[in-house]
Amino acid sequence: MDILWLAEKEVEDLITVEAALPLVEEAFAHLARGEAQMPPKLYLEFKEYGGDLRAMPAYIPKLACAAGRAFAGVKVVNSHPGNPARGLPTVAAIYVLNDPETGMPLAVMAAGRLTDIRTGAGGGVAAKFLARKNSTVLGLVGAGRQAITQLRALCSLFPIQEVRVADKSDSRAQAFCQAQARPGGTRVRVVSVQEACDVDILVTTTPGREIAVQSDWVREGAHINAIGADAPGKQELDIALLKRARIVVDSPEQALHSGEINVGIDRGVLGLRNIAASLGEVVIGKKPGRLSDRDITVFDSTGLAIQDVAVAGCIYQRALQLKRGISLTL
Repeated sequence: MDILWLAEKEVEDLITVEAALPLVEEAFAHLARGEAQMPPKLYLEFKEYGGDLRAMPAYIPKLACAAGRAFAGVKVVNSHPGNPARGLPTVAAIYVLNDPETGMPLAVMAAGRLTDIRTGAGGGVAAKFLARKNSTVLGLVGAGRQAITQLRALCSLFPIQEVRVADKSDSRAQAFCQAQARPGGTRVRVVSVQEACDVDILVTTTPGREIAVQSDWVREGAHINAIGADAPGKQELDIALLKRARIVVDSPEQALHSGEINVGIDRGVLGLRNIAASLGEVVIGKKPGRLSDRDITVFDSTGLAIQDVAVAGCIYQRALQLKRGISLTL
């Protein structure tokens, strides 16, 4: 039995966030229609080390980008915010892709870049359905890897003219702006957190457990991709802001215990009544997204295994077509 091994660089060469947008949109639609399987994330918490390990399985019975082929798989991923001080990435992951017909593994691939891209694509899909179409100013609170893919997805979908970047580290924010600036292109500049929030579309990608965005910093009509809160106790947005907003989640089950709303839920100040819809329900037209240009919309992203399997399946198909990767015999 042969299994294809794909290293991180090969994964990066085989997929872009722009190419992942329709894959992730399709995945959300499958989930909303009940056509896919996705158990909740399983967490192992390493409190003494300040990190966790997660297992994320999913199954799609028919993936359009793969000529209707079925794929299943599981991602094992860590989140250790202290890793950069050790010279290691905050997030590292590996993906095992399986053939549902036989149960046999098809490929094993490094999944750090896959995670970045599918998360960026998820934010892009959310903004496509929730943000105002004429949005031109983008704010990024957090200037790490996730901010890059969010930026690329959103700039491919909206007429972004200015990007405002804020980060706890001024040097990291400056480096981000220098790396993303293009001569004659969109203006990219370092600002305060408050100024980064006074925008049409705001993306928060911080890993902390402290509020980064105050309610009165956010203008009416803004859309927010809340990406950083992906474990119990994490939050980035003022609860008063969440009460003002129309909240769309990627998964109600995951959002309740590990999404942006989890702290408000635990305190009893937010509830199921505050969730307007899941993103999949908005994608398939089952529920509305934005109701007016004055709405503040929030996409509460916890990261779904269904996104991973859709992107991994197409990476695998493309690797076969281009004869990339190493074939390993078990």
